[in-house]
Amino acid sequence: MQYGKPAEEKQMKAALIGAGEESLHTIQKAQELGVYVTALDGNPEAEGLKAADEGLAIDISDEKAVLDALQDRKPDFLITGPIGRYLTTAGAVNDALGLAGISRQAAEYCTDKYLFHKKLQEKKLRNCRCFLISAEAAPAQTGDLARDFSTLQYPAILKPRYGSGSRGIFFLNNPRELEHALTCIFPENQDTAAPAEDYVLEEAAPGVEYGVDACMDKDRFRMILLRKKLITPPPARQAVGYLSISPQEDETQRLLWERATAYLTETTALLGLKDCLLHADLMITENSIFAIELSARPSGHNLHNLFTPLATGIDMAEQYIRSQCNMDYAYKPAKTEKLLIHYFNLEQCRIKTIPQASQLRLPQGITLKAWNCRITPGDYMQKVTTGHSLMGRGYFILQSAPLRPSASETTETNLINAADHILTQFETE
Repeated sequence: MQYGKPAEEKQMKAALIGAGEESLHTIQKAQELGVYVTALDGNPEAEGLKAADEGLAIDISDEKAVLDALQDRKPDFLITGPIGRYLTTAGAVNDALGLAGISRQAAEYCTDKYLFHKKLQEKKLRNCRCFLISAEAAPAQTGDLARDFSTLQYPAILKPRYGSGSRGIFFLNNPRELEHALTCIFPENQDTAAPAEDYVLEEAAPGVEYGVDACMDKDRFRMILLRKKLITPPPARQAVGYLSISPQEDETQRLLWERATAYLTETTALLGLKDCLLHADLMITENSIFAIELSARPSGHNLHNLFTPLATGIDMAEQYIRSQCNMDYAYKPAKTEKLLIHYFNLEQCRIKTIPQASQLRLPQGITLKAWNCRITPGDYMQKVTTGHSLMGRGYFILQSAPLRPSASETTETNLINAADHILTQFETE
């Protein structure tokens, strides 16, 4: 299936690989700048196929099919949405067509959690024990496999080797929990329930979890926004909100920003990243930084397209497209506002009534910047376990008025308390 029309002569052309709902913002920004967009996705009903100037229903895991489709179209550059494992296809296209952006090798490092670990371990940028558990080498006795990891320190995390959106992750506190998890992955009856994928087992890093929105300006790392995560307790550890870190607010946040920037500057250089948007998840302590993951694509969950522009004034998709079109562009925020994006993490209840945005009772000094509630009366809220169980409900964004210097913790507490107060205004049963 194909949508759209041919591009005009001399018009800049971009290709987008993976055209789900979260690609719509990038497509819109490209079109506003006069760029002709060809989008490709294996789902013929993908929203991005219809929004693009030309939409091609092609399996994006098939690198040859994607390359065959783009050879004659000759895009000037690729744009990316929050794509997962098949970022490698984008790298293959860049390599084959000589385009700026991530290479296929760098994309492999970003999408394969085991290769990512091994690469960073070379320079001691990721210090933990990490083991690959191959689906092809499924053992007959999971107890024997569990004993193979006697050097592992707990807590530990068992997760799919390739991107999962929080799916299939086990948070483990002891060898007994590891053996149980392995039984789930490698059932005793291998003939009827063979495992479908490789897993990675690694020690859990200590610290506070942060998210990063950033870019590679040619080969230079540029931080755009550092975000502190609000997460549920183990085993799910699902992010239910993000607080913007403002380096202008106080010395503590400035030093945190600088430490994360220095670490990611070294990490992205090691991975060979150039000319791309990126996001990362980090664990940070007073003495260390540990990359959970990093990928050359923008963040999802209404972060890169909404939260980051509100917090920093920088629309990273727009600025990247401008850079590839030889227009003026800027990635450095002049100021970072103190904001919180929060998702509706109501659990195990039925919704009776929903507050209206105009009627919300907000604490003094707190402003509602955005409200998108997709919950309806009568909906039952399941327990929050993955992003899929949460993100379809919507979000709201709060801003705190500036406080006195060195009051960042108070600002964060005020925002979190305000979010909790908003959730109490839902009537549930």
